[in-house]
Amino acid sequence: MKSIISKIILGGFVVGAVGLSNAQKIDAKAKKILDDITANYKSKKNTYFKFSFGSGVNGQVAKTEPGIYYSAGDKYKLKIMDTEQVFDGSKIYNINADDMEVTIAKPNGSGTMFSPINYLSTYRNDYNVAYGGKKTVNGVSTDLIKLTPVKPNGLSYVYLFVDSAKKQMVKLEQHGNNKDVAVIAIKEYKENQELDPNMFVFDKNKFKNYVITEL
Repeated sequence: MKSIISKIILGGFVVGAVGLSNAQKIDAKAKKILDDITANYKSKKNTYFKFSFGSGVNGQVAKTEPGIYYSAGDKYKLKIMDTEQVFDGSKIYNINADDMEVTIAKPNGSGTMFSPINYLSTYRNDYNVAYGGKKTVNGVSTDLIKLTPVKPNGLSYVYLFVDSAKKQMVKLEQHGNNKDVAVIAIKEYKENQELDPNMFVFDKNKFKNYVITEL
């Protein structure tokens, strides 16, 4: 489980952007739902939610772990188990408390950073988008949207389950070509909170005993 989480956090939940294709197909109803959710998130000063992260093979989740996520504009902080990732708007800081290591890198144009809601922007260029009808998730009526890569990127498909009434993401399922599955189930939303000014700041002084590598 730990190795899977580290791989996802360090590598990004989405493999790189593949560029716009003339063959790309985006369902109009699905597009409106995703655009409405995107606009809702962007209208907030900040967003917080808890989530459960699950992973497994052959489409079956074997184990889940809790996580928390804060975002404000382009900045975010994510924590799963003993691994934390912070994006301060310029650099990504991957902090592993168990191994006492920090990796610092700048995002590049060919990759997408981990974020439970990053598909809201990357779908426009990278995926065919289809509406899959209504599905009930944990008692919530959701709209199912299926994303299929325009070009090979290691993923077979992605399912997004969204609460269109509240304009919020409820669940995300990522299915790899190798039959691996990763699932994020989002809960306990909070918006427009008074956050610590240093929420998205990496302070090296707090990690003096860590091995820090800047790529």
